[in-house]
Amino acid sequence: MTFSMHDWKRSTLGADTRLLPWLHNRGSLTQRIMQHCERFAVRNVRDGKARIALDESTVLDIAPQQLAWSREVFLHANDQPVVFAHSACSIRSLGSAWHSLRNLGNRPLGAVLFSHPEVRRMPLHYNALHAEHQLYRRAACALFDPPDRLWARRSLFYLHGEALLVTEVFLPAILKLRIEESGSRKKVSAKLSIST
Repeated sequence: MTFSMHDWKRSTLGADTRLLPWLHNRGSLTQRIMQHCERFAVRNVRDGKARIALDESTVLDIAPQQLAWSREVFLHANDQPVVFAHSACSIRSLGSAWHSLRNLGNRPLGAVLFSHPEVRRMPLHYNALHAEHQLYRRAACALFDPPDRLWARRSLFYLHGEALLVTEVFLPAILKLRIEESGSRKKVSAKLSIST
């Protein structure tokens, strides 16, 4: 299956250069954030059946009128929201290949995706989201003074032929987390705290 979304591209042209290491890294975003902060937490804001955006339905081959499974969380680093993450899959997939995503609560999705040897990640696509985009609005609700645009990336994950679409919207505070460019990167031991 390929992306058929006109606004999502393989390019990050125009993005802040400080954001590029976060946008381009294909590993676990959760793990990467934890390596660069002292306190990490996941705050679940929505988890269950929902109507997803038309472009998501198209990618996941779900009829627009059908409900999908959707999860939305904020990833916090040092008590600040740094990423808004939105995941979606078909109800059928949740009952089969992706059953482990049920009842994740405040646990990170990355722990499931990057620990399962059979999960395959497809190429990343990017978009600069503006206020008219529903994911921008849901991400911006955690910001006191949201910028004009928020960069996001998304990709499909496959397990046993079933697709999961994961979108990550990067919030301004992500730039406060230092990424050292040298080969000997100092890794800070992050404590995974559970927020309520």
